[in-house]
Amino acid sequence: MKPWFYVDSERQRHQITEEQIQSLVASGIIRPDTLIWTEGMPQWTAAAQAQPSLFQAAGSPPPMPAGGPPPMPMRSHDVDYEILGNEMQIVEIELDPGETVIAEAGGMNYMEDGITFETKMGDGSAASGGGLMGLLKNVGKRMLTGESIFMTHFTNRAPAGKKRVAFAAPYPGKIIPLKLSDYGGTILCEKDAFLCAAFGTSVGIAFQKRFGAGLFGGEGFILQKLTGDGLAFVHAGGTIVKKELRGETLRVDTGCLVAMTSGIHYDIERSGNLKSMFFGGEGLFLTTLTGHGSVWLQSLPFSRLADRILANAPAAGGSSTGEGSLLGGVGRLLGGD
Repeated sequence: MKPWFYVDSERQRHQITEEQIQSLVASGIIRPDTLIWTEGMPQWTAAAQAQPSLFQAAGSPPPMPAGGPPPMPMRSHDVDYEILGNEMQIVEIELDPGETVIAEAGGMNYMEDGITFETKMGDGSAASGGGLMGLLKNVGKRMLTGESIFMTHFTNRAPAGKKRVAFAAPYPGKIIPLKLSDYGGTILCEKDAFLCAAFGTSVGIAFQKRFGAGLFGGEGFILQKLTGDGLAFVHAGGTIVKKELRGETLRVDTGCLVAMTSGIHYDIERSGNLKSMFFGGEGLFLTTLTGHGSVWLQSLPFSRLADRILANAPAAGGSSTGEGSLLGGVGRLLGGD
């Protein structure tokens, strides 16, 4: 795929991919008079001239696709929430009568009287429609991520009054609330990060198009894709850091990426020379994030936490260092451990 370049208002040149041009046009960063160039073009050209389809005049809708118009996306339910706790957090969702929140099966912590739940195949969003075949297609996508093919729908069926249902984080870390409409309607996140969302949110998948990024990037070939205009909640380990990229490149330890907006380009690169790769302690590859948008990073990926626990578990051949004396080992023998 050929790289593209554009010049911003400060006459700074930025490299982007062809896929990122549309999102930059939508966000107003690339305007009709912005100069862009790619290999094969004789000179820098105004974006409206080089890519006229991206700047269609108002009142001139695009051609109708074959088979009729696409289904209109469902507006998400407008739910309220409160995040409780510090390291093992709970998100408490407040539902008006008739409102629904969707969650991964087994994620519920508690719910008030008046909340009913039903396990269904898929998220129930309009974007997941298309009859039986459309439903099976989206269920198949969820199977590829290793998630359950079922999602649980929690609805306030009380005759009056607000009711609450809570969802717990599966391991130490933070819950991140994301208003999808604030980020162009789409967020990509690691496949185990999704916790719950307002009904109307589509929970799908996005494939990594580059073989190296999928194989060595720490997130695998498949990311979860959250689409809609309402609230979604994702969970990650340790401390969460949000970064805003404006054409810069951010290099991240593989596995530390939690989520990103659609304007971010995801790839991998070697972590240095051979000595640095094998003895630097940073792994063989680094994740590179380039483009325009938001990135959420975690300080403690669950895989790293699990590796450290297993390495120090006596049952797995690890060494126990926390007891401080011989009595610690004797105590475990007497206690059956």
